[in-house]
Amino acid sequence: MHVPLAYTVVASVAGLAGVLVWRVREGRTAVTARKILFPPLGMATGFAMFLVPAFRVPWSWALIAFLIGAIALAYPLLLTSSLERTGEVIMMKRSGAFFTVVIVLAAIRYLARGYFDSLLSMEQTGALFFVLAFGMILRWRMDMFFKYRALTACQ
Repeated sequence: MHVPLAYTVVASVAGLAGVLVWRVREGRTAVTARKILFPPLGMATGFAMFLVPAFRVPWSWALIAFLIGAIALAYPLLLTSSLERTGEVIMMKRSGAFFTVVIVLAAIRYLARGYFDSLLSMEQTGALFFVLAFGMILRWRMDMFFKYRALTACQ
C-alpha cells in the first residue's frame, strides 16, 4: 500500500501540533505521580500490535530501537525539562529549548521513517518507531518520577 507523501506530511505535522498543544496545557497544571506514570502505562498497550504477525520484528532490532530511544533520544528531553516546587505543588519547568527539541525529534523520526520504509514493511517500520518512542518516553518519565519522589519526600 502506497500512501502519498502529502498525506504523511500533513498527518505528521498535525500529530506534532497535537503533542505541542498537549505539552503546553500539561505544563500549566501541577505534576502528580499519576500524571507522570499514566502516559507510559497507557502507551504500553500499544505492544499488543505485536500480536499481529505483520508488525513483528526481530528481538535484536526491537532492543536496538528501545536503547536508541532510551539513551540517545531521551537525553535532550531530560536536559530541557525539570521539576520544581512552587508553594504546595510541584510544577514542570521546561527550558526554552524544550519545544525545539520536540520538533527536532519529530523531524528526525519523519526523515528516518522514509529510509526505513524502503527497507521494511510499513507495519514493521511503525512497530520499530513505536518501540523507539516507548524507550524515550519511559526513560524521561521514570527520571521525572524519581525527581518527583525526591521533591515530595522533602515535605
